[in-house]
Amino acid sequence: MKALTYHGRHDIRYGDVPDPAVTGPADAVVRVTAAGICGSDLHIYDGNAFSPELGYTPGHECVGVVVDTGGQVTRFKPGDRVLVPASVGCAQCRQCTAGFTARCERATSSTELCYGVGPKLPGSQAQALAVPCADVNLVHLPEDISDEAALVLTDNAPTAWYGCRRARIQPGETVLVIGLGPVGLMAAQSAFAMGAARVLGVDLVAERRAFAAGLGVEPVEGDDARTAIRDMTAGRGPDAVVEAVGSDATIQLALKAVRQAGRVSVVGVSQSKAFPFHVGWAQVKELEFAIGLCSVHYELPPLIALTRAGRIKPEVVVSHRFALSDGPAAYALFAGRSDGVRKIVLDPTG
Repeated sequence: MKALTYHGRHDIRYGDVPDPAVTGPADAVVRVTAAGICGSDLHIYDGNAFSPELGYTPGHECVGVVVDTGGQVTRFKPGDRVLVPASVGCAQCRQCTAGFTARCERATSSTELCYGVGPKLPGSQAQALAVPCADVNLVHLPEDISDEAALVLTDNAPTAWYGCRRARIQPGETVLVIGLGPVGLMAAQSAFAMGAARVLGVDLVAERRAFAAGLGVEPVEGDDARTAIRDMTAGRGPDAVVEAVGSDATIQLALKAVRQAGRVSVVGVSQSKAFPFHVGWAQVKELEFAIGLCSVHYELPPLIALTRAGRIKPEVVVSHRFALSDGPAAYALFAGRSDGVRKIVLDPTG
């Protein structure tokens, strides 16, 4: 089959890879109908890979149709339209059976918790994907949810919802979202769905700020974001901050901008090994700080219901569509944050 493969910094290639197959009785194979490029894929693209090995297929966002199952799979059959959550559960440990797949007690490394971050679980930027423990790691996709909406529900929307949930957003509050890519835009929608009265948004890209304004976000303008945020909140600061970038600078902005006794939730993927967290200052400020990785399975049920009800619209974050064969160009566009890019959908048939 055709797929994208990673060969080093800024080196994504399109070509042939072995077809996936059912290798265990609990496995399934899904024909991919739409795949996505995620912001966290850029860590790999920029040379900060989670695995030292090369030649594997990246990607952890896809929807598709089941084409084969092992003999122990009971919830799915060939022909079923499915969403593939980015996080992968073992279906056996205490955490996974409760839906918290990102906390899997049987996984020994990050390459066992997510597709496409190493060769152990080949990724979804391909024409087909092997899914372990299919009864747990597949989700039936309602017919009234489009492929594009479902694609955002595989990772970006659940990560955003998780970030807002851990920020404990309450009705009537003012929320700051830092980073207005797909996760940040979904965090804004999630915050409004949870009852936020105002959502402020920070991003270096003017086109992203302008798009977010169309969703009701109040863009933070100017070179001094902290001062602008203070001015927009009458000197008080937002009640809660959702950080969706993962850089030291943006996490520091979140900590400094939030109000006294406020709440900061970090969902941007960080690879920092020496973040300068001032514990004494945070203690005086009575700061609540949450950081973690989303267990997609746990967050999905309310998001599917909200999507079907029209309360959130995941598909609005999609900006570009590419054939899978144009994957290298799609990565370059996404990394450059040009042409108003937000979310890229890859079509495996092209």
